[in-house]
Amino acid sequence: MDVFADRENEWAAVARSITARAAEARDPAFDVEDLESPRRNVLTFYGVGGIGKTSLSRQIAEHLAGDDHGPRQWPPLDPSVGPVIPVRLDLSTQAGLGFESVMLALRVAVASLGRPMTAFDLAFHRYWAHNHPGEPLEEYLRRNTFFSRFSTSLSVPEQMRSALADTAQALMMPGTLGVLVGQTLKTVVRSLRDHRLRSRALGGCRRLPDLLEAEPDLDTLSYYAHLLAWDLSQLPAERSATLVVLLDTFEDIGDRTHRDAERLVQRLAWLMPNALFVITGRNRLQWDDDRLEGQLDWVGTRCWPLLAPGAEQDPRQHRIGYLSAEDAERYLCRRLTLDEQPLMDEQTRHLIIARSHGLPLYLDLAVMRFLDLYHQQGTAPAAAKFNHDFPALVARTFRDLTAPERQVLRAVSLLDAFSIPLARAAAGHDRDAPAMQLAERPFIEHQPAAPWPYYLHNLVRSAIRDADSTAEDRWSPADWQRTAARAFAALGTEYSAARADGDRRKLLGCLHQGLRLARDFNLGLDWLVDAAYAYVEDFVWEPVELPPAGAPSAGGTPAVIPHSGPAANPPTALAAALSAIARRQRQHRQLTADTLRDVLASGLLPESLNDLPAYFLAECDRDLGRLQESMDGMRRVAAAGGRLAPDASRGMLHLARRLGHFPDVLTAAAALGRRGRKHRTLGDVWWSQGNITRACASYAQGRDDAEQQGQHGEAALSQACLAFAAAFQDRARAQEQIQRAEDMLTGGDARWAQLQVRNARLLRDAGAGPGLADRAAAVVREAEANGLTSSAAYARFAVCFDAAITDSPQQLESARQGLLLSVQGAEFAYLLELSYLMTGHRPPEDLPRAHWIDGVQETGARWRRLIDDRRAQLATTGD
Repeated sequence: MDVFADRENEWAAVARSITARAAEARDPAFDVEDLESPRRNVLTFYGVGGIGKTSLSRQIAEHLAGDDHGPRQWPPLDPSVGPVIPVRLDLSTQAGLGFESVMLALRVAVASLGRPMTAFDLAFHRYWAHNHPGEPLEEYLRRNTFFSRFSTSLSVPEQMRSALADTAQALMMPGTLGVLVGQTLKTVVRSLRDHRLRSRALGGCRRLPDLLEAEPDLDTLSYYAHLLAWDLSQLPAERSATLVVLLDTFEDIGDRTHRDAERLVQRLAWLMPNALFVITGRNRLQWDDDRLEGQLDWVGTRCWPLLAPGAEQDPRQHRIGYLSAEDAERYLCRRLTLDEQPLMDEQTRHLIIARSHGLPLYLDLAVMRFLDLYHQQGTAPAAAKFNHDFPALVARTFRDLTAPERQVLRAVSLLDAFSIPLARAAAGHDRDAPAMQLAERPFIEHQPAAPWPYYLHNLVRSAIRDADSTAEDRWSPADWQRTAARAFAALGTEYSAARADGDRRKLLGCLHQGLRLARDFNLGLDWLVDAAYAYVEDFVWEPVELPPAGAPSAGGTPAVIPHSGPAANPPTALAAALSAIARRQRQHRQLTADTLRDVLASGLLPESLNDLPAYFLAECDRDLGRLQESMDGMRRVAAAGGRLAPDASRGMLHLARRLGHFPDVLTAAAALGRRGRKHRTLGDVWWSQGNITRACASYAQGRDDAEQQGQHGEAALSQACLAFAAAFQDRARAQEQIQRAEDMLTGGDARWAQLQVRNARLLRDAGAGPGLADRAAAVVREAEANGLTSSAAYARFAVCFDAAITDSPQQLESARQGLLLSVQGAEFAYLLELSYLMTGHRPPEDLPRAHWIDGVQETGARWRRLIDDRRAQLATTGD
């Protein structure tokens, strides 16, 4: 017995969904003909291959069928649900089940109710006669092996004939309805549209005439699901049942470029709101994604609220994880028994479970090995036989592979994931066949939507090198080194293509895998130099973490820079630098600065890469308020003329702006160009002058330029700055810009930009009510926790802006004292000066003065107009 699906939580989700479906269908307000309301009749289980999804689907069907089938520990359904009709369909390519068979299978399943499905039968009769001329449905069902397993299959033609005869009588037509062509069809449709005759025949099934008139093709057949749902809803309570449709191997029709088959199945689910659809496959359903509009009929969270990620009430998408230790124990106890007792002893079971990491495939392989040894020895093998069992199992798997396949398997064990071309290149083959054959093996996992769709389970990867040491055709260390070099070069080719296509996801994958290979096999950096700069230039901070040397997984702990020993090589130093740069968005800037100083001190990076840690160290120093150290670092990077020189030049201007040297920044910004983020720099200057219109125009230009270049991180950063600047002026427009910034930042991790948007919200709400100071204090705390001095200064300035609008001298003075905490000498002194200029007061004599582009008088006048405009807006809106 296969007990890979002994999953109580999954069964509980099924039971809840069936109960909810039955209750909703009984609700007097439920209307099966309502095609607009959101649907809650789909439940999904997804996970990697070999995890037990098909077993789960099969055992759910068996358990629902009753007769003590399915896992014994699963509780029965709530009796209030009533009868349930399960029908399980395998959508895999191998099963060869077309949509016509799916529809017919549903009709066959409900035949157990012993009642004609009159509306459906009428339409399906016409469809069958048109598409299968001369082939009686009864003969087809008898001959088809798929339908022969349904005990009710042969009763369907009889029920259909009864439905046709009853309809003919109700419509006052002689005999039966025949094949529904020509004049017969026109008469039937005319009669069904007649109110008096329709009420006698099919009640309120108002869409039946239209469906009878439609061309009876596959697309129309999918709409017959509505008729079947209507028929089921007309049954008296004592004869009704809840239909549960289990669709397995959904990945074979979903997640494709052309979703024609998926569209038909989704239509089936939508048009049958009184049935529950339990879908199992490798990927989560994407029906909640608005971007699929046009590919599927109904998409988005409005249509499928329970399929959305994070659905709080009764979520309907469940990832199937690896088996728990308890489930694995049950499997081993029940898989092999002798006199109703487990054949494996407890020590053996626990050892196998510990090594399996919950992978059902591992358990199955361990069972096969146990049986082999059992038959060889005549007794149960000792637990010691399984102490190092997985390499032996991999070796046994090796024996089942051809020599070219074994070469590919060894090669891809060096990779986190692979495609057929990448596997072929890494293995050194000149044809795809060995890689394609290997990809079909059951120990290869498949994720179609990933940049490289194939990968080995971690247990398989970690065991291959050990197993190879005893294989007849084992590789020497030189063989592994050459293969690693080929794989690294192949990744370089893929990186170049990804760079040209703007495919950042694949770019990051190449960087991860390339760094690992270069580190573990002490390869040169080569294309990794360009990849490292490409990674940082878009300001999107996905984690770049390498596992410890020798670990099989692509994820792991932050890279650490050693100063000596075999692990101290350039790839290790580069990985440590990139890891620290990315992690600065999630940790205090001081930690990043310390790591980058260590990287520079190690001397492991080539000269062409030293600018990378040096520039971001200067950025950290700036964020931490160390202006002189930051200026020195930026100046060195700019003088070197490398790839980050424009960024360093902008960094120096950014520092000058903090000191209030605005004319100098404005003059120098013209030389920055697009690569130096010229427009963002100009926007920073103009909002400081109170010229919000020019600031917004500059930020918008910077955003648009970045989007045209495919630099989505920089575009989001510019939009965050645009939202901040706009918030000084028109509140309604500011809200639009804030929302757009939040949308663009979704999925990324740019802490400064996120805080800038929160500051924009503060500025938007300035003058509109109490509580702003407390909100600003929360922003300051988070900014300081991350070492972001500018974010804290802007939050404190927002409190000053609020107090100036409300004309509250006491609050304004308190806000200025708070802002004074951000002023370090001349740094951010211009913000404190503005807090006086916007109210028409003279700043303290000892406060460092900024150099304003239009002079202090004009600058102060612009800020006072912003204050007056906000007061007028608030007076108009009544806030």
